[in-house]
Amino acid sequence: MNESYKAQFTQDAQSRLNTQVTRFGLRVAAGLSEQSESLPEGVSERLRFAREQALLTARNARTEQVQTASNTPVLSAGPSLVLGKGATPRWQKLSTIFPLLLLVLGMWLIQQSHWYEQILAAAELDTGLLSDKLPPAAYSDPGFKEYLSDEQE
Repeated sequence: MNESYKAQFTQDAQSRLNTQVTRFGLRVAAGLSEQSESLPEGVSERLRFAREQALLTARNARTEQVQTASNTPVLSAGPSLVLGKGATPRWQKLSTIFPLLLLVLGMWLIQQSHWYEQILAAAELDTGLLSDKLPPAAYSDPGFKEYLSDEQE
Protein backbone atom coordinates (compact mmCIF):
# COMPACT_ATOMS: atom_id res chain seq x y z
CA MET A 1 0.00 0.00 0.00
CA ASN A 2 2.87 2.33 0.79
CA GLU A 3 4.41 1.82 -2.66
CA SER A 4 1.13 2.59 -4.43
CA TYR A 5 0.73 5.75 -2.33
CA LYS A 6 4.25 6.86 -3.28
CA ALA A 7 3.56 6.16 -6.95
CA GLN A 8 0.27 8.09 -6.81
CA PHE A 9 1.92 11.00 -4.96
CA THR A 10 4.78 11.11 -7.49
CA GLN A 11 2.33 11.00 -10.40
CA ASP A 12 0.21 13.79 -8.86
CA ALA A 13 3.29 15.92 -8.21
CA GLN A 14 4.50 15.39 -11.78
CA SER A 15 1.12 16.34 -13.26
CA ARG A 16 0.97 19.48 -11.07
CA LEU A 17 4.47 20.45 -12.17
CA ASN A 18 3.54 19.93 -15.83
CA THR A 19 0.44 22.08 -15.35
CA GLN A 20 2.46 24.86 -13.70
CA VAL A 21 5.09 24.79 -16.46
CA THR A 22 2.39 24.94 -19.13
CA ARG A 23 0.68 27.89 -17.42
CA PHE A 24 3.99 29.72 -17.08
CA GLY A 25 4.76 29.15 -20.76
CA LEU A 26 1.35 30.45 -21.79
CA ARG A 27 1.75 33.57 -19.62
CA VAL A 28 5.22 34.27 -21.04
CA ALA A 29 3.96 33.75 -24.62
CA ALA A 30 0.99 36.06 -23.99
CA GLY A 31 3.25 38.72 -22.49
CA LEU A 32 5.69 38.53 -25.39
CA SER A 33 2.88 38.69 -27.93
CA GLU A 34 1.43 41.69 -26.15
CA GLN A 35 4.77 43.47 -26.01
CA SER A 36 5.67 42.62 -29.61
CA GLU A 37 2.90 44.87 -30.89
CA SER A 38 4.51 47.87 -29.26
CA LEU A 39 8.01 47.22 -30.69
CA PRO A 40 9.43 49.54 -33.36
CA GLU A 41 9.27 48.27 -36.95
CA GLY A 42 13.05 47.67 -37.25
CA VAL A 43 13.23 45.55 -34.09
CA SER A 44 10.26 43.36 -35.05
CA GLU A 45 11.77 42.85 -38.52
CA ARG A 46 15.11 41.76 -37.00
CA LEU A 47 13.29 39.38 -34.63
CA ARG A 48 11.34 37.87 -37.54
CA PHE A 49 14.56 37.38 -39.50
CA ALA A 50 16.34 35.83 -36.46
CA ARG A 51 13.39 33.47 -35.90
CA GLU A 52 13.50 32.35 -39.56
CA GLN A 53 17.27 31.77 -39.34
CA ALA A 54 16.88 29.72 -36.15
CA LEU A 55 14.16 27.57 -37.74
CA LEU A 56 16.31 27.06 -40.85
CA THR A 57 19.33 26.04 -38.73
CA ALA A 58 17.22 23.61 -36.69
CA ARG A 59 15.74 22.08 -39.86
CA ASN A 60 19.22 21.60 -41.37
CA ALA A 61 20.53 20.04 -38.17
CA ARG A 62 17.64 17.55 -38.17
CA THR A 63 18.18 16.57 -41.80
CA GLU A 64 21.91 16.11 -41.15
CA GLN A 65 21.12 13.82 -38.22
CA VAL A 66 18.81 11.74 -40.39
CA GLN A 67 21.38 11.55 -43.19
CA THR A 68 24.22 10.52 -40.88
CA ALA A 69 21.99 7.94 -39.22
CA SER A 70 20.99 6.43 -42.56
CA ASN A 71 24.59 6.44 -43.84
CA THR A 72 26.03 4.81 -40.75
CA PRO A 73 27.62 1.51 -41.79
CA VAL A 74 26.58 -1.56 -39.86
CA LEU A 75 29.62 -3.63 -38.99
CA SER A 76 29.46 -7.18 -37.80
CA ALA A 77 32.31 -7.90 -35.47
CA GLY A 78 32.87 -11.16 -33.69
CA PRO A 79 30.93 -14.36 -33.86
CA SER A 80 27.24 -13.70 -34.32
CA LEU A 81 24.49 -15.79 -35.77
CA VAL A 82 23.47 -14.32 -39.10
CA LEU A 83 20.21 -15.60 -40.45
CA GLY A 84 19.66 -15.31 -44.17
CA LYS A 85 22.14 -13.36 -46.30
CA GLY A 86 24.59 -16.18 -46.97
CA ALA A 87 28.34 -15.74 -47.41
CA THR A 88 28.95 -16.15 -43.69
CA PRO A 89 31.78 -18.60 -43.04
CA ARG A 90 30.75 -21.92 -41.58
CA TRP A 91 33.21 -21.62 -38.67
CA GLN A 92 31.55 -18.36 -37.66
CA LYS A 93 28.12 -19.98 -37.59
CA LEU A 94 29.45 -22.89 -35.57
CA SER A 95 31.22 -20.56 -33.15
CA THR A 96 27.85 -19.17 -32.13
CA ILE A 97 26.80 -22.61 -30.92
CA PHE A 98 29.90 -23.01 -28.72
CA PRO A 99 28.64 -20.86 -25.80
CA LEU A 100 25.36 -22.76 -25.81
CA LEU A 101 27.22 -26.07 -25.63
CA LEU A 102 29.31 -24.78 -22.73
CA LEU A 103 26.15 -23.73 -20.92
CA VAL A 104 24.52 -27.13 -21.38
CA LEU A 105 27.71 -28.90 -20.27
CA GLY A 106 27.93 -26.71 -17.17
CA MET A 107 24.32 -27.38 -16.25
CA TRP A 108 24.85 -31.13 -16.69
CA LEU A 109 27.95 -31.04 -14.45
CA ILE A 110 26.05 -29.14 -11.77
CA GLN A 111 23.26 -31.71 -11.89
CA GLN A 112 25.73 -34.59 -11.63
CA SER A 113 27.46 -33.05 -8.61
CA HIS A 114 24.10 -32.46 -6.93
CA TRP A 115 23.10 -36.07 -7.45
CA TYR A 116 26.48 -37.22 -6.12
CA GLU A 117 26.00 -35.11 -2.96
CA GLN A 118 22.54 -36.61 -2.45
CA ILE A 119 23.94 -40.13 -2.80
CA LEU A 120 26.71 -39.36 -0.29
CA ALA A 121 24.19 -37.94 2.22
CA ALA A 122 21.96 -41.02 1.87
CA ALA A 123 24.97 -43.33 2.24
CA GLU A 124 26.08 -41.49 5.38
CA LEU A 125 22.59 -41.82 6.86
CA ASP A 126 22.42 -45.51 5.97
CA THR A 127 25.86 -46.09 7.46
CA GLY A 128 24.79 -44.39 10.66
CA LEU A 129 21.63 -46.48 10.90
CA LEU A 130 23.34 -49.79 10.15
CA SER A 131 26.32 -49.22 12.45
CA ASP A 132 24.10 -48.22 15.38
CA LYS A 133 23.51 -50.67 18.25
CA LEU A 134 19.78 -50.62 17.58
CA PRO A 135 18.35 -52.71 14.77
CA PRO A 136 16.77 -50.75 11.89
CA ALA A 137 13.35 -52.23 12.75
CA ALA A 138 13.40 -50.31 16.05
CA TYR A 139 13.13 -47.01 14.18
CA SER A 140 9.80 -48.06 12.65
CA ASP A 141 8.34 -49.06 16.03
CA PRO A 142 5.78 -46.45 17.28
CA GLY A 143 6.77 -47.04 20.90
CA PHE A 144 10.41 -46.24 20.10
CA LYS A 145 9.38 -42.96 18.47
CA GLU A 146 7.47 -42.07 21.65
CA TYR A 147 10.51 -43.02 23.73
CA LEU A 148 12.73 -40.73 21.62
CA SER A 149 10.30 -37.80 21.86
CA ASP A 150 10.05 -38.20 25.66
CA GLU A 151 13.81 -38.41 25.96
CA GLN A 152 14.35 -35.17 24.05
CA GLU A 153 11.96 -33.22 26.29
